[in-house]
Amino acid sequence: MAETDAGELADIEQGRKLFLRPCQFVAGAMTADQLPDMQLPEIAFAGRSNVGKSSLINALTNQKSLARTSQTPGRTRQLNFFDCGGQLCLVDLPGYGYAKASKTDIKAWTGLTLDFLKGRATLKRVMLLIDSRRGIGDKDREIMSIFDKSAVSWAVVLTKIDKLNASEKVTVTTNTLAEAAKHVAAWPGVFATSAEKTVGIDELRGHIFSLID
Repeated sequence: MAETDAGELADIEQGRKLFLRPCQFVAGAMTADQLPDMQLPEIAFAGRSNVGKSSLINALTNQKSLARTSQTPGRTRQLNFFDCGGQLCLVDLPGYGYAKASKTDIKAWTGLTLDFLKGRATLKRVMLLIDSRRGIGDKDREIMSIFDKSAVSWAVVLTKIDKLNASEKVTVTTNTLAEAAKHVAAWPGVFATSAEKTVGIDELRGHIFSLID
């Protein structure tokens, strides 16, 4: 792991303070005309169904049930907006790649997400969550291409990293960095996290703070 410099340490501390502020659900959208006109800087979270988006959002915000977790993949079918202390808005995007969802549903999710991404001036970055046990799959690559074409800045967040041994962590991190480097809109790094063990959560908070400061 690279040594953390003074600037990063300062961001981590400010990120910790940022997420001490109360976060609350403010809006949900299932159609383009329901998308709220937010004035706050936005950080969005995308990923396959059951990748751990809700768990990560809950870990970031120090709240156990801000974002609802489900044992049923694909249950969240709308964009959910959370106001964090009037300083930041977190956006939970619908999960993708759920095999049992109808093609009509999947098309609607994709269309709504594209509507959100287009020209969203307040959107600072999309965090693309990848299950570290599975690595990047074809559906993830499709989403990466969509982000590139939409000129949306994005970064990879590996989830459930605590489920891997040391060698597996190195492999998945190396492979993920190499793949992300192929995309023009990708941030040149990767966050390895575990919501359950709070691994990498402070670093991700610090990064988010650096984007909205």
